[in-house]
Amino acid sequence: MIERQNVSSGTIWEDEVGYSRTVRVGNLVFVSGTTATDDDGNVIGDNTYDQSKFIFEKIERSLQAVGAEMRHVVRTNMYVTDASQWEGVGRAHKEFFAETLPVSTLVEVSALIGEAYLVEIAVDAVIHDD
Repeated sequence: MIERQNVSSGTIWEDEVGYSRTVRVGNLVFVSGTTATDDDGNVIGDNTYDQSKFIFEKIERSLQAVGAEMRHVVRTNMYVTDASQWEGVGRAHKEFFAETLPVSTLVEVSALIGEAYLVEIAVDAVIHDD
């Protein structure tokens, strides 16, 4: 039987909506859509680069909580409210993934959960030995 590990970040939304921040099943890891929100509920950054960098740092901590690393990420799904601002997201993405080059999707959406949010990112990872 494959073990499943659910990890919560402790936000009220996880209980209210019924989801986990991160789920690990075997060597597969999935991190929920993540926004640039700190532990006190504040939005961090007012541009796509700053928000994306903060989000990737949060994702990195989520991966570490289940024994994974950024180098294990195989897919990134990025949602932006203005696709013309893709360069900031791309710059942050490259800072974290220039060596591993995961597959990537970036799409424009009409809105995220709040007006201050410009970016939301989810990732999938496979824990492997190099």
